[in-house]
Amino acid sequence: MKSASFRFLWIGQSMANLGDIFYIVGLISILYASTDSPFTLALVPFLSMFGRFISGMISPLLLNRYPLKKLLVYSQVSKTLLLYLLALILVFHMTSSVLVLLSFVFTIAFLDGWAAPASQAMLPRLVPKNELVKANSFFSVIYETVNLGGWAIGGLIVAFLSGQTVILITVVLYLMATLLMTKIIDPTEFQRKISKGRQIGELKEGWQIVWRNPLYKSLYVIIVFEAVANVVWIASILYVFVTEILGETEAWWGYINTSFFIGMVVGGIICSRFTLIFEKKLKCVLIIFSFGISIMTFLFGLTEMAWLSLIFAGLNGVFQQLKAIASNTFLQKSASTEELPKIYAAQSALVSLLFAVSSLLFGALAEIGNVRITFIISAALLGIAAIYTVIRHRRFAIEESNFPFER
Repeated sequence: MKSASFRFLWIGQSMANLGDIFYIVGLISILYASTDSPFTLALVPFLSMFGRFISGMISPLLLNRYPLKKLLVYSQVSKTLLLYLLALILVFHMTSSVLVLLSFVFTIAFLDGWAAPASQAMLPRLVPKNELVKANSFFSVIYETVNLGGWAIGGLIVAFLSGQTVILITVVLYLMATLLMTKIIDPTEFQRKISKGRQIGELKEGWQIVWRNPLYKSLYVIIVFEAVANVVWIASILYVFVTEILGETEAWWGYINTSFFIGMVVGGIICSRFTLIFEKKLKCVLIIFSFGISIMTFLFGLTEMAWLSLIFAGLNGVFQQLKAIASNTFLQKSASTEELPKIYAAQSALVSLLFAVSSLLFGALAEIGNVRITFIISAALLGIAAIYTVIRHRRFAIEESNFPFER
């Protein structure tokens, strides 16, 4: 945790994440002002997820050929140049084409699609093995804090200034993130690997690693159920729930989101405070909070009291964070330094695809029926994932890997 490279990673990644939020907020305000079309706005998260999916699918080709640090830096440099070009287009009114603006969303998400697994895989290389839970907790708290404040601050800047100003600020954040990432020192020696056969074999590497290992396979079954189930928290469904079930104004959509993110931050702090306990009870944490998430989602879907929905959303955030830290730690302690980036790349592609498809399915379900049923289905899927965790509990054991730190 005292490593300078770890500080450069979390500060640089925080600035990049804040920039990602700012530019989306700014671009959404610009698109809505020029088109007044909700469908156009819905294309922004869809294209973002689709870009990440495509990038995640081809990530193994890059991970075999370039060190993680180089991928992080190249991705951030490319994103900075693209956003600078977007800022020029907007400031000087070079074009008002929606397709051009949306193409930036897809391309930036595509570049971020290999940076995200590279960043996740870099973390366990920069801290001692016995500090992994603490490092994951700290990283999660910072990430959720940026999420919590980023949307609010970005919205205020848009309201008082303009979407163009927010995007110019993002360019500065991206530049600072790039400079910090160049200072990271990766202690793991990189060995270039190129498949002698067809490149399709490389593309399947991450999936094959997961399929061959019972622990990874079990974690991915849980991820599949959760990726589909957690779609109920997207704006389009939550907004309908707030207005139709809770009978409140759209402001409560923001309150529920804020409560959830505060819960995520609290969960990270709890894990950081009781690191030693969580370290010894990772399997129990995974099982208990898998059931907890299912129960909180079910109770949230049934409630008609707005203040109670805030409590359930907050507890859901706490449980989600604790379970996610346990899941991440299982992967980071079991996978080798060569396997981990490819596992995360496959996970990113899988979650992005499932999220995009499930958003459409759950959205249609909410439109043709009672929105409450979407939360009940979500809770059922999460309950199945929790039961599966109990059935496969013997698979959740740390298998020691070749870790760069053995302090």
